[in-house]
Amino acid sequence: MGLLQLLKSQFLCHLIMCYVFLVSGLIINLLQFCTLPLWLVNKQLARRINIRFAYCIASQMVAILEWWSGTECTLYSNPEDYPLYGKENAIVVLNHNYEIDFLCGWTFCERFGVLGSSKVLAKKELAYVPVIGWMWYFLEIVFCKRKWEEDRRMVAQGLQKLRDYPENYWFLLYCEGTRFTPKKHQISMQVAESKGLPKLKYHLLPRTKGFWVTVQNLRGTAAAVYDSTLNFRNNESPTLLGLLNGKKYHADLYVRRIPLELVPEDEAECAAWLHKLYQEKDSFQEQYAQTGRYPGPIVSPPRRPWSLINWLFWSCVALYPLGLLLLQLISSGSMLAIITSVVVCSAASVAVRWMIGQTEIGRGSNYGNKDDPPNKN
Repeated sequence: MGLLQLLKSQFLCHLIMCYVFLVSGLIINLLQFCTLPLWLVNKQLARRINIRFAYCIASQMVAILEWWSGTECTLYSNPEDYPLYGKENAIVVLNHNYEIDFLCGWTFCERFGVLGSSKVLAKKELAYVPVIGWMWYFLEIVFCKRKWEEDRRMVAQGLQKLRDYPENYWFLLYCEGTRFTPKKHQISMQVAESKGLPKLKYHLLPRTKGFWVTVQNLRGTAAAVYDSTLNFRNNESPTLLGLLNGKKYHADLYVRRIPLELVPEDEAECAAWLHKLYQEKDSFQEQYAQTGRYPGPIVSPPRRPWSLINWLFWSCVALYPLGLLLLQLISSGSMLAIITSVVVCSAASVAVRWMIGQTEIGRGSNYGNKDDPPNKN
């Protein structure tokens, strides 16, 4: 292990990085709150400002993946579709197998210039989480409770609000509803058998109602569905903690652009279309498992420097007052100040571990548990 790699693996480095993220995130959240009066005067300007604030937060995590860990990201796609990426609104259908698959999605959003404006369908509870959750609130992220009768109206209303959004965005959608695990897969395939649907090897059954509502409400606004299938080389299962330790991974992403007019408008037909799409995604994963690559040419966009520049800027903003405080503590020798600092650092450490824990596969929904039966969509 080299000296740099040893430095990256130290918890003190992780604590400093997370301190920068939390402090800068809270500062940005405060600035977002200050835009509330602007929403009443000029909604579109407020949206554009919040897109930039959201980029300041999300790109820090992208910088950890791209610049700290050095993870490589390779894109397989049709060269004819490549010029359209980032130039149109799109619904991005992702598989949900890894703890950092959301971060890989963000990375490709960053490379095509839509990271600050892109959306997800997220659990309502996340809206109350500082930094990311509050950022999403001002970014008009669509939240749901995973109770369909309540969600149908809430999701539709949230999507309708995006019809006049001032900048291009990608709506990232995990149709499986939860991360893939062997237990969830077993339950999901039992549902497939009971409904006479073809079984999937690498995916859970997609939840079709949420996809149909998304498509119906974004027709005329989104131009296409980007069917995206992610995998990592050497059968690795990357984690956020691994990224913080500076471990390098290699992600391969296969993207197909499907014009939205090819997706049926009828709910039943749309559901059948989505099931067929996931059968095709399964075949792509099977090909990857056998050959180590996806079909089609490699057209990967290069890394952009802006995430690194943004990360360094906020590091300076957050670490400068911390450095002054440490100098004051050393010069004063006050036991009370030292104890207070230790308590604050310990609290920050607990907060960091909690945030990392939220990305773990075991933290996914209880899909398939007896007290939370599988969605019958």
